[in-house]
Amino acid sequence: MLRRLGKIFMDFLRNSGQIILFFLQTFSLIVKGKIRPHQIIKQIYELGVQAFSIISVASFATGMVLAVQSAVILSRFGARQYISRLVGLALVRELGPVLGSIIFVGKSGAKISAELGAMSVNEQIMATRTLGIDPMDFFTTSRVIACLIVLPILVFWAELVGILGGLLIAVLQENVPAFSYMHQTYNAIRMVDFMGGMLKTVFFSLIVGIICCYKGFNTKGGSIGVGKYTTEAVALCTILIIISNFLLTKLIITIWG
Repeated sequence: MLRRLGKIFMDFLRNSGQIILFFLQTFSLIVKGKIRPHQIIKQIYELGVQAFSIISVASFATGMVLAVQSAVILSRFGARQYISRLVGLALVRELGPVLGSIIFVGKSGAKISAELGAMSVNEQIMATRTLGIDPMDFFTTSRVIACLIVLPILVFWAELVGILGGLLIAVLQENVPAFSYMHQTYNAIRMVDFMGGMLKTVFFSLIVGIICCYKGFNTKGGSIGVGKYTTEAVALCTILIIISNFLLTKLIITIWG
C-alpha cells in the first residue's frame, strides 16, 4: 500500500512539473511574439462561436432557476424585492465564471485535447518537427491565446443572459417591474464584483488552454488513448477550476472585500 501511495505521489509531482514546464515554454513563445494571427482567428471561431449556443442556453436556464429558488427563499423573510440582487451577484461573482468555464471545458477544451491527441498518435506533431516547424509554436500558442480571448467574452455573455433569465421569471411569476429589476441589479453589482469574476475567468481560461494542450501533446495508445487522455483533460480542468475558484475567491475577498 505504501509503495502504491508513493507511486501515486511521485506521478503527481512528475505530471505537475511537466505541466509547469509546458506552461513556461508556451508563455516564453508568446512573450517572444511567436504567434500566428490567422491561426488565432481560426481557433477563436472554432472554440468560441461553436460554444456560444450551449453556454447561452445553460446560462439562461441557470438564471431562471436562481430566480425561482430566490423567490421561494426570500419570500419566507419578506425580502422578495431582493431577488434581482441575489441573482445578479450570484451570476457575476460565482456562477457565471465557474459554470461558463466548465461548459467551455466540456465543449471546447475536449475539442483541443482530442484534436492534438489525434495528431499525436498519427505522428503529425512529429512530422512538423521534421519540417523545421516548432509544434509548440504552431499548435499550442494559438489555442491558448484563443482561450484567453474567448472565455472571458463567453462568460460576460453568460452573465447577461442569466440576468435576463432571472428577469423573465421575476416579471412573469413574481410581478416585479422590469425596470425596477434591472435598476436594482445595476445598483447591486459593483465594479469589484465584475472585475473579480473576470479575473477568475482569465485564470480558468489559462487552465483550460494549458491542460488540454498538454494532454493532447502527450496522448499515446492510438484511438483509445485519444478518448482516455481527452477524458483526463476534461476531468483535470474541472477539478482545477473548482479548487482554484475557492482559492481565488478567498484571495479576492481578502484584498477587495
